Amino acid sequence: MKNSKIFVACDTSSLKLVKKIIKQTKTNKLEIIPKFGLQFFYSRQGRKFLEKFNNNFFLDLKINDIKQTALSAIDSLKDLKKCKYITVHANGGLEMLKSVKKKATKTNKNLKILGVTVLTSLNNESLKEIGYTKNLNQLVLKQVSLIKKAGLHGAVLSAKEAKIVKKKYKNLFIVTPGIRLPGDKKDDQARVVTPFEALKKNKVNAIVMGRSLIRGNIKNNIKKLTDHLNQ
Repeated sequence: MKNSKIFVACDTSSLKLVKKIIKQTKTNKLEIIPKFGLQFFYSRQGRKFLEKFNNNFFLDLKINDIKQTALSAIDSLKDLKKCKYITVHANGGLEMLKSVKKKATKTNKNLKILGVTVLTSLNNESLKEIGYTKNLNQLVLKQVSLIKKAGLHGAVLSAKEAKIVKKKYKNLFIVTPGIRLPGDKKDDQARVVTPFEALKKNKVNAIVMGRSLIRGNIKNNIKKLTDHLNQ
């Protein structure tokens, strides 16, 4: 699993739990980087904690707004020196994506912008309900084409679509959420695969894991993950 990244989703508003997750997921066998989403970032102590956090982290905000608001959002994060990855949504359109990339380059040269495609909680039926006429594969490919055109550093998509995307965009950095260890519940996810399927079979570059790692005994879960990837 050399060069494969595992982002651990710190989906909680509890600073105490976040510190526990960060501490107990440390291992020299895997590259594990904490990922913070809206729940922690919006919490009273979350933003303050990230200002002083001294390790690389992933900020999953899925920025999706008019161009100027998106640019202002990126500008407001310039104090988060260790923020290595941040997400914007492809639904924001090409101009927003291009502008965010340009702004981020000036704000923080080490910041990688990842474009989010169809959420892993959605399926073809969900897309029809929203009003999309393209199917999942078609829509993801279309969104990835915008992400590539905007010059972003990578895309966030389900491992279910990774094969078709890699076939067209071989060098694209792909991050896949919706990852569960074998036997774990899907919960609110619709398009789920195991870490082994994502990293070894579908050749993605990084995976996002939350509940499979942070529920129960975290250290035991890390061992299960390591064993699973070494099968």
